[in-house]
Amino acid sequence: MRFNDITLGQTLPELAIPITASAIVAGAIATNDFENVHHDKAAALATGVPDIFMNILTTNGLVQRYVSDWCGTAGRVASVEIKLGAPNFVGDTMMMTGHVAKREGSIVDVAVSGRNAIGEHVVATVSLDFGSTK
Repeated sequence: MRFNDITLGQTLPELAIPITASAIVAGAIATNDFENVHHDKAAALATGVPDIFMNILTTNGLVQRYVSDWCGTAGRVASVEIKLGAPNFVGDTMMMTGHVAKREGSIVDVAVSGRNAIGEHVVATVSLDFGSTK
């Protein structure tokens, strides 16, 4: 994708991400997050939740993957603002959607939402820098 191909309001294709125990545990291990609620079901249940749940760093990685898959190698992730909401539990599916919220200079801001059966798991803004690739 080239910078000149991007329009304000342009939507990204929807992406379904299955939430599996393996994905949650692998994400926690990969990000050095050894909090037991991300890998130990009994510990998670003891806190009052129904199962292990995804950590914020895994969510952040999924948000960046979603936007990077859309823009390709032309845009560099310059910043990410992220806010978590409803947890991602095992057995659910997170539906990622996004749109171009701002286009200024060589920067494109993409607004991202990830929803599951409970509600909105993540709201994010990813700023892409297209620099000299315009």
